Amino acid sequence: MTELLAPAGNIEALDAAIGEGADAVYLGLKSFNARLRSSNFAWNQFEGAVQSVHKLGKKIYVTVNTVSEESETERLYRFLSYLNNVGPDGIIVQDFGVIRMCQEFFPKLELHASTQMNVESAAAANLLCRQGVKRVVVARELGLDEIKSIKANTNAELEMFVHGALCVSESGLCLFSSYLGGKSANRGMCTQACRRFYTADNGGSEEQGYYFSPCDLQLIEHVPDLMQAGVDSFKIEGRMKSAEYVGAVTAAYRYVMDHWENDRKGAIAEGKRILSTDFARSKTDYWYGFKTIPEGIADAGAKILNPKQAGGTGIYLGRISSVRSANESERSDFLAATKTSAESDASSEIQMAVISGGDYEPDPGDSIRLHKSDDTGRVSHKVRVVSVDEKNIRWIDVPKGFSRGDSVYLLQTKAMSKRYKRVLPPDLSRFRRQPGPERLPVLDLTPSEKNELRWFPEGTYVQVSTTADAYAAQGFKPVRIIIELNSETEYDFLNKDKSDKPLLPYSKKMVIISLDPFIAEGSIARLSETLDKLVQNGYQTFVVNNLAHINLLKTKKDVHMIAGPYLYTFNRWAVSFLENQNIMALQTPVENSEKNLDATFENMSERSRVLLSVFAYPALFRMRFSLPAEYEFTYFNDKENMSFKVLSTKDGSYVMPEAPFSIIDKIDALKNRGWKHLLLDFSRTKVVKGDIRKLMMLIQSHSVIPGSSRFNWKDGFYDPEKIEAYQAAGAKNAGAKGAVKKHRPK
Repeated sequence: MTELLAPAGNIEALDAAIGEGADAVYLGLKSFNARLRSSNFAWNQFEGAVQSVHKLGKKIYVTVNTVSEESETERLYRFLSYLNNVGPDGIIVQDFGVIRMCQEFFPKLELHASTQMNVESAAAANLLCRQGVKRVVVARELGLDEIKSIKANTNAELEMFVHGALCVSESGLCLFSSYLGGKSANRGMCTQACRRFYTADNGGSEEQGYYFSPCDLQLIEHVPDLMQAGVDSFKIEGRMKSAEYVGAVTAAYRYVMDHWENDRKGAIAEGKRILSTDFARSKTDYWYGFKTIPEGIADAGAKILNPKQAGGTGIYLGRISSVRSANESERSDFLAATKTSAESDASSEIQMAVISGGDYEPDPGDSIRLHKSDDTGRVSHKVRVVSVDEKNIRWIDVPKGFSRGDSVYLLQTKAMSKRYKRVLPPDLSRFRRQPGPERLPVLDLTPSEKNELRWFPEGTYVQVSTTADAYAAQGFKPVRIIIELNSETEYDFLNKDKSDKPLLPYSKKMVIISLDPFIAEGSIARLSETLDKLVQNGYQTFVVNNLAHINLLKTKKDVHMIAGPYLYTFNRWAVSFLENQNIMALQTPVENSEKNLDATFENMSERSRVLLSVFAYPALFRMRFSLPAEYEFTYFNDKENMSFKVLSTKDGSYVMPEAPFSIIDKIDALKNRGWKHLLLDFSRTKVVKGDIRKLMMLIQSHSVIPGSSRFNWKDGFYDPEKIEAYQAAGAKNAGAKGAVKKHRPK
């Protein structure tokens, strides 16, 4: 029987999910989860929820679906130990390091691979299954036939999203938010760059739109087919959504799941009627309905993208025209209307606003969504207080931080709200478990044996995407050339010219083949056949960027694998996981920082296994479709006037920064510290001889490339906990100084 799995971003959503018949819920705590901006659960609330949900015969899963830096691994270990003691039914994970820790210390914890782990094939699912993972949450960029094929060819349980927001980028591969300021999607800090308003240069004229904001997923019509295919769990997205939303969507899918066998058409019609109260973005079934993969790649973009669709959700209510602080009466009314301590605590953050320009005036109990006019933030909010002043002007409560000109949308009205039986026990005082002071045992990485990495020489590596660029890159005199396997290069790898000469200007020993990080089930058979031919033709070294690649290559004799930048290694435990797959060499993720890299690989011996990018145009979005025909532009800008470029191919589409990431001025210092495998990455970028000469001159003179980005190299990931601690310390110091000044003797 297929499980219905609903989000519980807060206590009210938990009540709604259980009240409407969810078989299981998933939630996050205050750290290590991919929705750090949702309310999340306190320790005692979580422990109480586990006990209560289990008493109801339901299941509860915890999201631990972010990557962790080396400095965080001890805290991660303590968190896993805490979860092991409390006993949820499973944890949803992204970081290979979490799997490795659980293998070593917490084998009782049931592991579910997050969609952020980028699993879209039975080959990847099977590798994880052998590592103790019970369930995989497959990528959302898959069709019905691919889902059926995965289920038929793996012993892992299959969980899939059936409703909610989509990412425009392939799951787990988005770097855009991280590039904009260290707020990594892989760290639960996504700022939703895909929802932003952009200005495009279309042949000299400027056009504007929400070019990368996808519709929301809705697969309610496909529920019967997916149940018959044997999918183990239907997942509803929405830990940032209101309880009303969670309740309505859960009710709709519950109804169809329970009634389709008796009346398929009627059950789906009723499910859609229930969903009609969802005032969110327009809906799509995305990758369903395409007969072939090339058809999907050609047409899926037009199916989910609409540049005229606002990046927001809901019915437009207007803009904020005035704001003021809440008065005592309004604050009192707000406190009386709140149900949880968290909401009551938020009363100090409430201000009042006038909304003008729409046809509906929100009432208490309605859910709204506010969008900053500069596109820097969005917040959902339930209206608690409405007051009318002496001039008959209507004010509603809104969170602080919003001001005149910000847009407001209606998500749901109070009429759609229900009261649900409380799941949590009324008294939480007996739930006192918290992560303890355990010390994480030291992990030593496996030293490479003598000559084990002789195929991985020190020096400069250059990566390109086309054969023409491979010829141009000879000017760098690389020790190895890395060439992407794609629709264009595949022919050149496997064929010769009329004089029987290879079409590439390098010996096969010199060539490393880089595999695309997204490999869907529908393409796996062809890739397997291609890899067989490449190995037979004498190619031995591959950059693997997906767990499926490891599964396909591991049995081939004399093949060498480099773990690519999309097999994320932000800590030693993740490196150890890959070591257990017999992979000793790796390329560090491009969003990594210098500090974390040094901490992960402490000595020269360990650093001799790492290929470090010093120049790249990183793919910020990777999309499994060609962009719609009307997307005729190459360059576009955001509101801060940062420039980006887009490339649409028959393999998919990519968004990259116009200016490169570069630390080429640091090369000598890096070499002195043991980083002696350095990569110049020209993927998806034309290599021009004149540019090569300029770049070589800049390298020799230790110069910075004008306008280039350091990405996260210097500042690292944005860390909200450190920011909060810094602000709290500042406030404390300011208060102490004020007290000293106030009480200073005359």
